[in-house]
Amino acid sequence: MKKINILVILALIISLFTGVTSSQAASTVKVHFINVGQGDSILIQTGNENILIDGGGKGKGDEVVAYLKKQKVSTLNAVVSTHPDADHIGGLAYVIQTLKVKSVYAPKVSHTTQAYKDFLLAVKKKKLTIKTAKQGVEITTKAKDISLKFLAPVTIYTKSDLNNWSAVLLLKHNKKSFLFMGDAEEKAEADMLAKKVIPDIDVLKVAHHGAKEATTTSFLNKAKPNYSVISVGKNGYGHPTSSVLNRLKKTNSKVYRTDKQGNIIFTSTGTKLTVKTVK
Repeated sequence: MKKINILVILALIISLFTGVTSSQAASTVKVHFINVGQGDSILIQTGNENILIDGGGKGKGDEVVAYLKKQKVSTLNAVVSTHPDADHIGGLAYVIQTLKVKSVYAPKVSHTTQAYKDFLLAVKKKKLTIKTAKQGVEITTKAKDISLKFLAPVTIYTKSDLNNWSAVLLLKHNKKSFLFMGDAEEKAEADMLAKKVIPDIDVLKVAHHGAKEATTTSFLNKAKPNYSVISVGKNGYGHPTSSVLNRLKKTNSKVYRTDKQGNIIFTSTGTKLTVKTVK
């Protein structure tokens, strides 16, 4: 009997000093860069919580919902509209109408497009209010060792400067981090650098589908992403541009592209990242 007690005590000591108990097991975070063609849609899964950033272009909402349902997602704890451009906000109305949504975040800038109006109407029909996405605002989460904080916009831009209004979100999971840039361009990057809010990161969602006006050398020198994801489809803009691809190459960042690899899924344990692609 004494021998059994000693073994039990030893096991307890080991578990307390190593932290290895079932309740303390490291949480897993999944980040899905959904292939919606020329546009953005990203699903973050932190245990039982789901956060969606953008919903692709108009007519892509059903594809996004189908993908979410395939991941067993029926409730979104938060929906983030980075900015009112149609290739980001276009599918969100359908998503909000179809799934249970607990909160909505967007920068305080409006637009006159039908896609933006549809988004507002969907939010209103669900009797939700839009929380302002700006520097310092956090999306609450019950998940362990996780924070979701907006780094931008840090200031007010003109209404014609929609890209720089982009809600930029930083996801930290213990020692790993993801930065979602929306379509933020050089001006917004410079403002974030001036405010000293850009940390070293592991995964970068490349701004504006790889447009030359974004992802500057000074920004990359600060962020130093190990991985970069470009959400892009067939387009007439030349995205992603060779200038951005060359800048990422010089930074030694491994590049993934939705137009080439389909859906790109990162899994974080908090200390280790793995990635897989699904066409």
